[in-house]
Amino acid sequence: MRWYHPFLFALDAEQAHRLTIRALAAAGSRTGRVETSPRLANIVAGVHFPNPVGLAAGVDKDGEAVHGFHGLGFGSVEVGTLTPLPQSGNPKPRLFRLVDDRGVINRMGFNNGGLTAALDRLPRDRKGVLGINVGANKDATDRTADYVTGVTRASRCADYVTINISSPNTPGLRDLQHGAALAELLTATREAAALTPLFLKVAPDLEQPQIDEIARAAIDHRIDALIVSNTTISRPPLKSGNAVETGGLSGAPLAPLAAQRLADFRAATGGRLPLISAGGIGSADEAYARIRAGASLIQLYSALVYEGPGLARAIAKGLDRLLARDGFANVSEAVGA
Repeated sequence: MRWYHPFLFALDAEQAHRLTIRALAAAGSRTGRVETSPRLANIVAGVHFPNPVGLAAGVDKDGEAVHGFHGLGFGSVEVGTLTPLPQSGNPKPRLFRLVDDRGVINRMGFNNGGLTAALDRLPRDRKGVLGINVGANKDATDRTADYVTGVTRASRCADYVTINISSPNTPGLRDLQHGAALAELLTATREAAALTPLFLKVAPDLEQPQIDEIARAAIDHRIDALIVSNTTISRPPLKSGNAVETGGLSGAPLAPLAAQRLADFRAATGGRLPLISAGGIGSADEAYARIRAGASLIQLYSALVYEGPGLARAIAKGLDRLLARDGFANVSEAVGA
């Protein structure tokens, strides 16, 4: 256990999270610099990533600490999920540590201060890549319209925009992952994004026909990358008392399912779309395994709770060593190798 864990773990999980964001926001770029090297830098979906290690959406929901997270070594920071209107999310408590399992369960419900406040706050002189993750308000009568609003506005200041239709904590949201609803959404948001790269974030709780359908739709509608995947509503065997909580499970228990879905989408897309792997990555070895399995980039979230703020830099440096060991001049050569 790291020295700061007893202090942070004595707090409610959401309180500890807010304290961390405030500290990083105050520190800004003084936290350090983006980790990079010729082996780690890569172009994905037309965007130059200084390294393949990204911060997943859900950590810095309102874009308060972009400089701080880039300073921890992250090559990219994805803020959000942002909705057109502010919303408070689900009732508290809604964030739970599963310490014995090194996992997290959340049922946040897209709590955020809204697009306008976040976009006004985001830095323009950032050192790494900035992604903006957008969603629909819980009470929206036209969810596709909410996504179009989010993509239109976010694309003006983001390096890429992600449409998140895979959170399990907004009722009915995952219904957008199939059929006519998916086609309508992708058509509308692709047009709204214009020249800005558009990513789609999918759930891990999919069967093969759904995976094939999403892969075909993403290719047909010129989606630039898939993020595989969000949290899971499934429950593998868990030891922690908080395992009974409802919501999306992330962290180490998600790793096997996330890795399997990466392989499934790699096969379904035939390598025609860049894939970004998220879920249960907590080491350079695991990150490297995902890259070798077909991920162009990886994203972290829950492992930061247990491994601490040095994780992104440690993974990036570890990846550099692993790539050199295996004779790869650049990370792009290792993708799917």
